[in-house]
Amino acid sequence: MQEETKAKVEADIKDWHYLEELPDSCHGFNLNRDQHIIENMYDLYSYTNPQLHKKVIIYYHEETHEYKVRVKIGLIEFCRIEFITAKLESFEQLLRAQFEGLLSDMENYNREAIGSIILKKGIVEWGGETELPASCEGFTLFIKPQNPEKINNGSYVIINYVDFSIESDFTIYYNIYRDEFFGEARIWDIPDVNYDFDSNSLAELSAKLQTYMVPRLQEIRQRAEKEAAMREKDKT
Repeated sequence: MQEETKAKVEADIKDWHYLEELPDSCHGFNLNRDQHIIENMYDLYSYTNPQLHKKVIIYYHEETHEYKVRVKIGLIEFCRIEFITAKLESFEQLLRAQFEGLLSDMENYNREAIGSIILKKGIVEWGGETELPASCEGFTLFIKPQNPEKINNGSYVIINYVDFSIESDFTIYYNIYRDEFFGEARIWDIPDVNYDFDSNSLAELSAKLQTYMVPRLQEIRQRAEKEAAMREKDKT
């Protein structure tokens, strides 16, 4: 981050009284006032629920010159576009109006927020009928199709298997604009894409999950464990 950007943010928040009003906890999330600069993001504060593996970070984004809110659910991190604004005063108004509701929905899943396109596609019902294992190859089913999570660019997370001990996961997304399902993995939190799960229907996705999901989870684990061994070797 450039020094002038850092100075601008610190001048903005120097007398930001809203920071003094923040509750120490809200809807099961605990406040962390630590401020960090991560590449082009200046993190101002965050709310975290370790038991739920969820976190919300309030930050300034140098790339777009805007104040934003990003959410982390498991290993999946994305920006909530409804909070984006360039001016701190407008940002505070959005936070006052919507932030508590965001934490509430993260604490207890809000089924009323599921988009109509997702409902029409039948994803929720399909999730109830599909026998996805609660755990598979050491990964735990963290996000289910019955409770899809909306992220960015018209995509929803409908399946997410995760192993937090190796910071690795397997995810199936549905994009409402392309009307398409696709898969992605993270291996030690680094995205890894293949196209085995690309599908245009739930029936096609079901067949591909039956064929490819277990081998894909095995591959993710093998690669994650190999990376862990290499990291351990580098320490010695």
